[in-house]
Amino acid sequence: MPSAAERTRTLVQGTCSGALLIPGHSPATPDSLAERLTPQARTVGRDGEVYLVLPADAAAVRAATHAQDDELSAVLELVDVAPVALPGGRIRGRALLGGWLTSVPGVAEPGRMLLRLEVGEVRIEDLWGADGVDVEDFARAEPDPLGAHEGELLQHLCAGHGDQVRRLSSLLGDRGPRAERYDRVVPVALDRFGLRVRFSTEDDCFDARFEFPRPVRDVHGLRREMHRLFEAAME
Repeated sequence: MPSAAERTRTLVQGTCSGALLIPGHSPATPDSLAERLTPQARTVGRDGEVYLVLPADAAAVRAATHAQDDELSAVLELVDVAPVALPGGRIRGRALLGGWLTSVPGVAEPGRMLLRLEVGEVRIEDLWGADGVDVEDFARAEPDPLGAHEGELLQHLCAGHGDQVRRLSSLLGDRGPRAERYDRVVPVALDRFGLRVRFSTEDDCFDARFEFPRPVRDVHGLRREMHRLFEAAME
């Protein structure tokens, strides 16, 4: 299974929505708060620091620029929304990265500013559960190689392989649900270690995990493992 550090790194370097929260600093209206504190881009540095691009006139930039001793506490909140409709809602998880924010002058394009978040605390709560993440583990972790493609892959499985995904329940034996009992069967998450599928009715919900024999490295390896799973479910 992917470690909590890897799952967090995948969220930070992915396309999920993120908001930068600075205690005691907020624009005048809720609308501008949402607009101004949403980074336009983010990436992770070699030592685990997170770089964020924001408009030069954003409240976070002004606060970081004028902070004394270059120590402005901030939290980066990430929300992972499933790329397919899910029973019970599409939010799959959240991650919080707390630390200290500083500006990096002379790096960003005109009208934009680069901020550096030195990470001091990391927590994630997702389909695997709630975990604290060691900062050094976060710095060493790599994002999941399928993370950049997960959205389109899950949408493809829903649209083009729904019957085959439903038949995967046959691989669960007595410990799993009988697919015909469930109104909906939806692939909910995908990573290099396996596929998670959700079986649901109006009043019941069951997640099943289908592990690959070995972690896949790319989409080509994923195709081979998915064919293997589908063929096994037909036997």
